[in-house]
Formats: sequence, C-alpha cells, structure tokens
Amino acid sequence: MEIITDRLILRPWKESDAESLYEYAKNPDVGPIAGWPIHTSIENSLDIIKNILSEDETYAICLKDDNRAIGSIGLFPTKQTYKNNTDKEIEVGYWIGVPFWGNGYVPEALKSIQRHAFEKLGYNVMWCGYYEGNNKSKIAQEKCGFKYHHTEENVKVELINDIRTIHYTYLTKEEWVKNKLG
Repeated sequence: MEIITDRLILRPWKESDAESLYEYAKNPDVGPIAGWPIHTSIENSLDIIKNILSEDETYAICLKDDNRAIGSIGLFPTKQTYKNNTDKEIEVGYWIGVPFWGNGYVPEALKSIQRHAFEKLGYNVMWCGYYEGNNKSKIAQEKCGFKYHHTEENVKVELINDIRTIHYTYLTKEEWVKNKLG
C-alpha cells in the first residue's frame, strides 16, 4: 500500500532501497538520536530492510519526484508503560535523512500516517516519543498535534547500549478530528 501526500510517497521498503538507506543512515546525526546504531554498510542496510523495515505499516518516506527513500515512518504496537493502554492505541516512529531536515517532510508524513491510523485502521490514540535533546522530533510532534503525556528516566536503549530520558506524547482521534476541522 502507498500513502500519497502533496510532496511525498510513503511506500513499503524494497531491497533496492538499501543504497539510499545506507546513504542517510550512516550519518551519526540520524540513528543515535533516534535510538539505533549507525549503519555500517549497504549490506547492513539491506539486512535492516529485510528484518526490520519489512514489517507491516512501515513505510519508506520518498519524494514524489524520484520515489527514492529518504527516511522512514511506521506504526507499531504501543510499548508505553502507561497502564491504561488498549488495543486501540498505536505508536508511531520516524526519521529522515539530514539533507531533508527543515523542509517539513516529517510533519507531512506524520499527518498522513495519523489520517491512515485513525480513519483506515480504527485506532483511537497515537503515541510518539523523543529522547531528551531531540528537539527536532519534539517540534515535529507538536506541529502535528501531539501533547506531552509523561517522561521516563533511565530507560535502557538496547540497540545502542545507552541509558536515556524519553518524553512521551500522544494524540487522541477526537483531538485529531478537532484539529483537522479547526
């Protein structure tokens, strides 16, 4: 399935995206701030596509003009520790290559994923999070209507063997509809 926006195509990852993925995921400013290690080779990126990015509801963020993967966005079952989670809640994660920062692509992709999750998949709450110091992600979430919910300190980030503080935000379907109409 593809999701089309004004400037983007969100589509499933393909093995042929490995070179593009490596180009952006090898940058130390991208993965570590999002909690995952720098990619070390095209083969490493191909392995990530096959074993992680091939999951349902995980999309390559591509510019419409060339359909080349420049980032990723995906929905996955919520991992929040908040005790009232239900099966009608979903978490979203995303990243984009450094050359594309500051162009509004993440909010554009995030808003389209919100519409997909709330209207097509029937979720009632969407969660998101950002690690302490990742202000770009915080701002993108705020632009898309997410509200601060809680902070967890001393969270183990397994993929990079680190301990961090994570701030969780959320958006209800009701708030999303209100923001969309307002």
